[in-house]
Amino acid sequence: MPSGSFVRTKKADFRHRKRESSEYPNSKGLLTNSCSQVPEKATTEVSLHRTIETPGIYRKEPNLQAMQPHSPTTPIRIMGILNVTPDSFSDGGLFLRPGAAISRARRMVEEGAHIIDVGGESTRPGAASVSVQQELDRTVPVIEAIRAEMPVSISIDTSRPQVMEEAVSKGAEIINDVRALRTEGAMEMAHGLGVSICLMHMQGEPSSMQETPRYEDVVEEVRDFLLARVAACEEYGIPRHRLWIDPGFGFGKTLRHNLRLLAHLNRLADTGIPVLAGLSRKSMIGTILDKPVEQRLFGSIAAALIAATKGATILRVHDVRPTVDAMKVLNAVSDF
Repeated sequence: MPSGSFVRTKKADFRHRKRESSEYPNSKGLLTNSCSQVPEKATTEVSLHRTIETPGIYRKEPNLQAMQPHSPTTPIRIMGILNVTPDSFSDGGLFLRPGAAISRARRMVEEGAHIIDVGGESTRPGAASVSVQQELDRTVPVIEAIRAEMPVSISIDTSRPQVMEEAVSKGAEIINDVRALRTEGAMEMAHGLGVSICLMHMQGEPSSMQETPRYEDVVEEVRDFLLARVAACEEYGIPRHRLWIDPGFGFGKTLRHNLRLLAHLNRLADTGIPVLAGLSRKSMIGTILDKPVEQRLFGSIAAALIAATKGATILRVHDVRPTVDAMKVLNAVSDF
């Protein structure tokens, strides 16, 4: 792998972005090709993108291998968090206006994000639910704008079938579901949309999940749950190569539970299913460091590095550039 890059690129491919992967005819999401005109200066600003032959154009390389458990030759994908909400635990209210959200997405792409994860409903501990229409009003305009301007994969962070459908119709290529398609109608909708899906573990619901989380063996119970959800998807007709899994750090888990999951994340990676780790600025880091949300960057980077060495292939983060730099160093060492 070339020094300083996670992404292997090929020659420019100007097919429509929704053209299906030749390797997996029914897959979309990160398995699709896309390229887009962008300002020429972007070719020097986007650290994880290799410039291709036409000036002013760059693209992501859709590579299924990049989604497999980490090895010295496996790229790590960076998912930038874009919460279009007033009450998310870290950045609630900062990007509620579409203009601010789009500027934030643009910056994350310039810093090297491979995916922008757009969410319109907070799932922090104790969060209250919002209406479907509120979620649509917050997310859809942002997804449309990102798709029109930026050559980046877009994820919709939702559990609702109506939001999944509208988001994908406007350009989202990944469904990131904290309820692992257990909401009524979600499995059917995800199957029909044909995009990539991230299945997350959560004990309980956001409003109450941190009250009394209990496990006999958190690692094995989370693993068993996620494999059961993968099996349910396959039984419904969703192929495994479209699925990712996420242990759900902080979702119905104590500090000890979270630390055990991180220490044994390889138990999930060993399944051969791509693992997403969302550790950025989480309360577990705040508890360890005794620091507020805005002072958890270094702890978040440490957690991301641990997750990557334990097999995570997608890192969901607030701070894109520092994470990108950390992964470059990790990959450089892995080459030896």
